[in-house]
Amino acid sequence: MSDTPHLLELQGIRKGFPGVQALDNVTLKVRSGTVHALMGENGAGKSTLMKCLFGMYQPDAGSIVLDGSVREFANSKQALDAGISMIHQELHPIPYRSVMENLWLGRYPTYGIGPFQLVDHRKMLAETIKLFAELEMDLDPNIWATHLSVSKIQSLEIAKAVSYQSRIIIMDEPTSSLSETEVGHLFRIIRKLKADGVAIIYISHKMEEILQIADDVTIMRDGRQVGTYPAADLTTELIINRMVGRDLTHRFPPRSNVPGEVLMRVENYTSPNPKSFKDVSFELKRGEILGVSGLVGAQRTEVMEAIFGMRPVESGKIFLNGKLKSIKHPFDAQRNKMALLTEERRTTGIFPILPVFENTLMAHWGHYVRAWGLLDLKKGEDDVQKSIRALRVKTPSSKTLIQNLSGGNQQKIVFSRWLLTEPDIFILDEPTRGIDVGAKFEIYTLIAELAQRGKGIIMISSELPEILGMSDRIMVMCEGRMTGIVSGAEATQETIMHLSTQFMTPGITNASH
Repeated sequence: MSDTPHLLELQGIRKGFPGVQALDNVTLKVRSGTVHALMGENGAGKSTLMKCLFGMYQPDAGSIVLDGSVREFANSKQALDAGISMIHQELHPIPYRSVMENLWLGRYPTYGIGPFQLVDHRKMLAETIKLFAELEMDLDPNIWATHLSVSKIQSLEIAKAVSYQSRIIIMDEPTSSLSETEVGHLFRIIRKLKADGVAIIYISHKMEEILQIADDVTIMRDGRQVGTYPAADLTTELIINRMVGRDLTHRFPPRSNVPGEVLMRVENYTSPNPKSFKDVSFELKRGEILGVSGLVGAQRTEVMEAIFGMRPVESGKIFLNGKLKSIKHPFDAQRNKMALLTEERRTTGIFPILPVFENTLMAHWGHYVRAWGLLDLKKGEDDVQKSIRALRVKTPSSKTLIQNLSGGNQQKIVFSRWLLTEPDIFILDEPTRGIDVGAKFEIYTLIAELAQRGKGIIMISSELPEILGMSDRIMVMCEGRMTGIVSGAEATQETIMHLSTQFMTPGITNASH
C-alpha cells in the first residue's frame, strides 16, 4: 500500500455485549483521499467498529487516533464536530418532515437576536438546492420524507453526510437500495470527494462494487481483523475465502425442485393509482421459484403487497389452487397459506425492541393460546429453539433483543416466523438485502429447500446474478407493467435489462418469452 500518512488509526479496539465479544483487538488505518472498504460476514463486527468510531458506542479498550492525536467521542455530535460523518445501514428519516428539514436536522440556519431565534427557511431552502445541484441529485426539498422511495431516502442520507463537509465519511451499505444508475452516480460523488482529500470508509457485501471503487480493503471475521490488502491485489474468490474462512466455489446451492401444477394465478391486477401497476397477470407453480426483476419504479413491491392484501386493487382476480379468492387484508392472505417477507426488514419486518422469542412467534400467537387466554410459553420456547437450530441462527438466547443480531440472523428469524405458519406460498421481497455472502448462501439454501418441498416461491430481487442463479422463471416489470416472463435456464442479463427498460425505450414492442 501507499506510504501516504494515515488520517485515522483505530488501535486495538475491543467491544463486548452480554454474551457476545463483538470486537477483539481490531486495528484499522485509513489514508486521506482513499476509499477504504470494510468487509466481513454479518456479525463480523464492521458496523460495531464504525459505531465506536462515530461515538455511538464506547469501546472497552483501544484508542482512536485522528491526525496523530488520541480522541474520545462520547456521542455522535463530538464525532461530527471532529470531521467524521456516517451514512447508516438502516434508514430512519423523520417521515412527516420535509426533505430539507431532515437534511439539516439539529443544525437549522436561524435568524433573530439573542434567545429569540427563528428557523431561516429561506436560507435552508437555498442551501438545500445548492447542495443537490452540486451532487446532481433530483430531490424535491419540500416533499415530506414519508413520500420518498427507499432509494430516494438513501440518496437523502448520502447528501446529508456530504453536507457536513467531513474529512472522513463512513458509508454503511450505501447502495443497498440504489439502482445500477444510482450506484454509478454515487461513485461519481465518491471520486469527487476523494479528489478533495476526503477519506471514505465503505462497508458493502457487493464484491463487484468493492473491486471497482476501493483502494484498500480490510476484512473482518468473528470480531477480529483478518488483514488489510490493496484492492488491486484481490479477487472475488479471495475476498470470499478470507471473509468466511472457507471456499464458496458456488454462489448458489444445487437445486432439485421440479415445478408442478399451478398453485396461484393472478389475472389483470390493476391498482387504483394510475401511476402504479396495471394489468399484471402471471402464474406460480407448486415447487417453483419465480423471480421478479425490474428497475427502481417498476412497481414490483406494490404488486406483491396488493396480492398479500396490503394495497387496494381496482380490478383483477386471484386464484389459489384453481379457486377464486378475495384477499383484501393480510389476514386473508395468511388464512390462505401465504407469507410475505417485506423489503425493509428493519421498518416492516422485525420488532426491534422485542426479543427473538416474540419476533419468532408473532405471526402464530393463536397457536399457543390455552385455557383462559393464557399462553403456553413452554411450547412457544420449544418452537423458537427448533427454529434457531434449524436455521442456524446466531443468538445468545431467545431473550436477546432482535435489534442486537446481525442482519442475516434477523432475516432468518423473519423466515422462521413465517415457517411456523406452514404457508404454501412465500413472497420474498429482496430477501438477501444487506446480508453477507455466507448468510446469502444459507438463505438461498433455505429457499431451494422450500421449493423442493413443493412451496411456491416469488422472489423479488434487484441483483441480476441472484435472479439468474435462483429462478426457474423470471417475470420482468417496467413502469408498472409486466413486459415478459423468461425461462431461468435461457435468461441472460441482457434479456432482463432489455425487458426492464422496454417502456422507456421508443420503438420496442411488448414481448413475452
